[in-house]
Amino acid sequence: MQIVIDIEAWLRAVIGGSLIGGAAAALWAFNGRIAGISGVLGGLLWPQAEGERRWRLAFVAGLLAGPLLLGMAGQFNPPETSSMSPLLMLAGVLVGFGTRLGSGCTSGHGVCGLARFSPRSAAATATFMGFGFLAVWLLRHGGLA
Repeated sequence: MQIVIDIEAWLRAVIGGSLIGGAAAALWAFNGRIAGISGVLGGLLWPQAEGERRWRLAFVAGLLAGPLLLGMAGQFNPPETSSMSPLLMLAGVLVGFGTRLGSGCTSGHGVCGLARFSPRSAAATATFMGFGFLAVWLLRHGGLA
């Protein structure tokens, strides 16, 4: 078996991961806040202390600006899926439930929590990654697709 490395994909992953890590570190360093997307979005829905809404809106605007700018440059290719919409909606509900149950999302636990050596984040990350691996295996080999 020969392993082929797609240098362009590897480089995009390294750059993207560096930007995510850098943004999370900057938010922590300058605002003392964790870049957990569910917490950032949740903070927009409920009343905040003065000044909280502004940085949260800026953060979400930055999340939306990336794909929009790539799309305008002709570099964004949305993922294609063969899954049915009801299945995707159920998956979205389950992700939201898991986010509340686990007190955070993949970005909060996987990026920020692991960087702070949080045992709770290590457990949460191991759990969602394990179930993610299981879901992919079931879809590819278990006849659920």
